[in-house]
Amino acid sequence: MERLQKVIAQSGVCSRRKAEEWIQEGKVRVNGVVVTTLGTQVRPQDEIEVMGKILEKEELVYFLLNKPRGVVCTAKDEKGRKTVVDLIPTGKRIYPVGRLDYDTTGALLLTNDGAFSNLILHPSSHVEKVYVAKLSKPLSKEAIFQLKRGVLCDGVTVRADRVKVRKIHSDGTCIVEITIHDGRNHQVKKMFEAVGVLVDKLKRERIAFLTVDHLKSGESRPLNRKEVHQLYALANQKEKE
Repeated sequence: MERLQKVIAQSGVCSRRKAEEWIQEGKVRVNGVVVTTLGTQVRPQDEIEVMGKILEKEELVYFLLNKPRGVVCTAKDEKGRKTVVDLIPTGKRIYPVGRLDYDTTGALLLTNDGAFSNLILHPSSHVEKVYVAKLSKPLSKEAIFQLKRGVLCDGVTVRADRVKVRKIHSDGTCIVEITIHDGRNHQVKKMFEAVGVLVDKLKRERIAFLTVDHLKSGESRPLNRKEVHQLYALANQKEKE
């Protein structure tokens, strides 16, 4: 289920604000009935009519991108910077599923499927995100324990599912793998900062079973139907009490 004005805007016929105006003016019908209430929820199978024309259902597409450094995670940037959408060879109106920081690299999903995006990003989702971080100093056993037990980020307690030290360099820096299943803004960096360690570099290596091992920086590929179904299945698994 998605909001009516969002579905209309995603179809490309107008902006969301204009869609809201048309709804309030009685210019939109759902299954033959005029709808004037903003926020009305519609299903994928519902027939939507706008200004007397049936809304064509856009083909849903899904992409995995190996995001390079220096590209912003948005569909359009007011400062004119290159966005992750610019890197995807499609004419569809896609957008990133969640965000990676400007200087963070690695696996990123993009789609025009709002329901899919919401499921992947929901806190109860079982979709793992695996990051590899280069830290400013070695991570102590106590810090690892804290990350697994939970640290406070922006007033919310967040936890790492797994933390593994991969390598400690002679200069004092270290490489750490951390797995989380939620994805708040700047979460991984803030988690490490909460235990007194700064992140020098950060890469998301994996989303669930999807890796970017065979994609060069800036390259992407479409997901196949089986992969999409598997992600839906994982996202629909609720957290165990």
